[in-house]
Amino acid sequence: MAFQFKKFSVNQDKCAMKVGTDGVLLGAWATLENNPYSILDIGTGTGLISLMLGQRSNAEQIDALEIDENAYEQCVENFENSNWGDRLFCYHASFQEFVEEMYEEEEYDLIVSNPPFYTTQYKSENEQRDLARFEDALPFEHLLQGSELLLSENGIFCTIIPFSEEEKFISIANHFGLFPFKITRVKGTPTSEIKRSLLAFGKTEKQIEINELIIETTRHQYTQEYIELTQDFYLKM
Repeated sequence: MAFQFKKFSVNQDKCAMKVGTDGVLLGAWATLENNPYSILDIGTGTGLISLMLGQRSNAEQIDALEIDENAYEQCVENFENSNWGDRLFCYHASFQEFVEEMYEEEEYDLIVSNPPFYTTQYKSENEQRDLARFEDALPFEHLLQGSELLLSENGIFCTIIPFSEEEKFISIANHFGLFPFKITRVKGTPTSEIKRSLLAFGKTEKQIEINELIIETTRHQYTQEYIELTQDFYLKM
C-alpha cells in the first residue's frame, strides 16, 4: 500500500524500513539556506527524503544511495513515479564504495542521512530490517568522514539521531572538521523525554542555534510548530 503525500506517493512494500516520523522530520527540517545545486541522500530506503527535497528545493541533482537491493528497486520506482524524476537518481552501492569512487569528482552542497542507529547488541531475525536499523551497517565515523570528503566548501550535512547519541556524534563530527550550527531536539509530547536530535553541520565553526520541537500536545493533537514543518507533505495537516 502506497503512502500518499500531498505531491507524491511512496510505495514501501519491498522496504524493511517504512515511511516514519524520523524521515519526514529530516526531509522537512533539512536546511536549504545555501540554495543547494546538488544533494546526496545516504541510505535512502524508499527515497522519501530525496522526494521531499525534490519538492522543497530547486536542486538540479539529487542523488540517493541504497545498499539493499529490494529497497533500491523500490526507490527507483518511487523516483520514476514522481513529478521531479528527472532530477532524482539512485545508486545501488554502499556509502564506503560510493565515497571511494566519487570523492575526487563529485561534491554536494547538501548531504542528508537518516542513518541506522540502534547501537545495542540486539539483533532480530529479519536481516534486511537489521541492516537498515543498525549502526554497524554504517558506523557514525564512516558516515561523517565520507560526508566531509563529499561536501562542497559551503556544504551542509543534516541528520537525525537519537538524543542519547548527540554528544558522541558531535564529537566525532568535530574530529572530521564538521561543526554543528543548528540543533533541534524533538519530544513526542510536552512531558516526554527528548527522543531525537536533528543536526545541521558545516565546515566552519559558528554560533549554534538550539531549539526544541514538540510533536503532539495530546494524542493526534499536533503542535503548531509540527504542523508548520510538515503541512506541505502530510495530507491531513
